Amino acid sequence: MSNITIVGGGVSGLFSAYYLQQAGHKVAIIEQGNFSDGCSFGNAGMIVPSHIVPLAQPGMIAKGLRWMLKSTSPFYVKPRLSWDLMRWGMLFWKHSTEEHVQRSIPILRDMSLLSKQLFQELAATNEVDFGWHERGLLMLYKNADTEHEMAEEAAIANKAGIVAEVLDGRQVQNLEPDVKVDVRGGVYYPGDAHITPNLLIKNLVGYLRAKGVAFHENHEVTDFEKNGKKITAVLTRTGKFDVEELVIAAGAWSPVLSEKLGISLPLQGGKGYSFMLKNKTNNIHVPAIMLEARATATPMGSDLRFAGTLEVAGTDLSINMNRVRGIVQGINNYYPEIEVQLPEKEKVWSGLRPCSPDGIPYVGRVEHFNNLTLATGHGMMGISLGPATGKLVSEIVTHEPTSMNMQPFAPLRFS
Repeated sequence: MSNITIVGGGVSGLFSAYYLQQAGHKVAIIEQGNFSDGCSFGNAGMIVPSHIVPLAQPGMIAKGLRWMLKSTSPFYVKPRLSWDLMRWGMLFWKHSTEEHVQRSIPILRDMSLLSKQLFQELAATNEVDFGWHERGLLMLYKNADTEHEMAEEAAIANKAGIVAEVLDGRQVQNLEPDVKVDVRGGVYYPGDAHITPNLLIKNLVGYLRAKGVAFHENHEVTDFEKNGKKITAVLTRTGKFDVEELVIAAGAWSPVLSEKLGISLPLQGGKGYSFMLKNKTNNIHVPAIMLEARATATPMGSDLRFAGTLEVAGTDLSINMNRVRGIVQGINNYYPEIEVQLPEKEKVWSGLRPCSPDGIPYVGRVEHFNNLTLATGHGMMGISLGPATGKLVSEIVTHEPTSMNMQPFAPLRFS
């Protein structure tokens, strides 16, 4: 049995702890917060094997530049003098090719399907309640151009073995008996699912505590102690923790920590917002992505969570209400009978998605040290890929055969 320390208590860190604890190891998690927030907490909660096309794809840069000209747009890059941002942007541009898309599809598909299977297995145990529902996902559109794009994506998905059904407006409405949906049509992915993220985090933390996992909350990591190719301790503002094996799963803050170890990790925080409508009597049934608005809607019990935007803003968590206003305007165009007002700023959640430049997570060992594993860079699919990430981390740390070929996820692939 090994003593394993995980820096980061988001979904990747928690699932790493889950599978490592199952394998018989003693696990401790160091978290800079207190598990009441974080990127995993206010996530849209979508489990999306349908999302097999990476963010780095042809046309995305031109589209992003157009969006940046509008204050309520769903995409924004905060201007700043930063070598890390420029490097990330150049790598993103380099990978925005059809060849990269084709290479990425089987990688993202297989990781997503593994994750969904693990979610199903966890739900079947009844040990952790996280609001598991398999109702699929609707990709809704209002204009002909988006319809054409979605028909192409549906064909790509079907070719890759992910079932996608192109629906007209009437067929979309048939899936939503309780609310009016004003759309031209949509693509339905019946194999997708959804959860309640804050329920997952709360109950998974409770389960792991009961199993003996140690939680060190409100400990901001400041540095590491090293002896040759071995990391020997994690230093925080409030204490020192000796380590045998170390996993860094710190989301958008991972590059800050890896830099202290001499490891350059191209990664940018993609800020997103969400807010909740409580106790809806006319709730939607199927989670949806409103494509032109680049916003999402997810039913969570009697509540309804809306989320959206991608602001490349480093680790800035401040809330731009113009972006939130854009989400609200989009919702009213798709669900005209759901009354959505601009929420008060205090009721808007913001979180950072750790975005790699090629859209593929970083999961694996690094040659600099013989006891370090990285797990970050999942972009907007952190919740969706969480169980697979945790399973792979456990296999890597315990030197077992991995469930996937790990070469595409190599943390130093841009070095």
